[in-house]
Amino acid sequence: MEFIHAHADCGEVRLHFVSMGHGTPLLLLHGWPQSWYEWRLLMPLLADGFTVIAPDLRGLGDSSRPETGYDKDTIAEDVWTLMTTHLGHKRFAVVGHDWGGPVAYALTARHRDAVSHLAILDVAIPGDGSANISQGGKRWHHAFHQTGELPEALVAGREAIYLGWFYRHYGAREDALGSDAIKEYLRIYSQPQALHAGFEYYRNLPRDIATNEAHVARGKLTMPVLALGGVEGWGRGFEVLESCQRVADNVTGGVIENAGHWLPEEQPEALASALRKFLL
Repeated sequence: MEFIHAHADCGEVRLHFVSMGHGTPLLLLHGWPQSWYEWRLLMPLLADGFTVIAPDLRGLGDSSRPETGYDKDTIAEDVWTLMTTHLGHKRFAVVGHDWGGPVAYALTARHRDAVSHLAILDVAIPGDGSANISQGGKRWHHAFHQTGELPEALVAGREAIYLGWFYRHYGAREDALGSDAIKEYLRIYSQPQALHAGFEYYRNLPRDIATNEAHVARGKLTMPVLALGGVEGWGRGFEVLESCQRVADNVTGGVIENAGHWLPEEQPEALASALRKFLL
């Protein structure tokens, strides 16, 4: 099967998205510093049973870059509009990796009857009742990215150096992401305003925490939730499961071996197997 590229006007943002396959709708939400492209190895493994849809989130990839709107509830509404108004899917499953995880949680918390299954990959949910989203400062870049204007000034023109550090160190091995993938990610994050948009995901973290605390106060999620972390490199391990258990009642999961943070690219077959078992 081939990747089908398209664009959708979703209010103040124009989303680029890629789809493949036939069957139950399955929404894949990427993280930083990546794009829909992180799902390229996983999508063909699921396309025989699912209509897989992978958008570039607001401000990232080949989607448009509004100046504001980078809190996760707003981004969730972008993809809600894509799935329901543009594509006509009223009920679907959602998988989110890195910042795509909090977006997936926000989408699910806001539209609980529409999401059949939720999977969270190697990220904690801000506002889950723990202080672990930045791991007590271990994830040093969280504070740096929240600083106004400075990250853009220091990283612009040095994307290969700065982003390359994450690509080399966050996986189980330094070559966990291939050269073609890194080239593609550097292409999109070197575009005008792409760095700013990415850093805005972090600058909205205090707002995300407050909003998610309100979501949890309205009640834990009740649909099936799968939580998986990587065990190598900067993978979050069982922290993902523990975080999801704070915001949902029906949670299963654990870890994927021989993978760090880049689960969809490091272990696509193992991830596809886990998702099939969870979704079917």
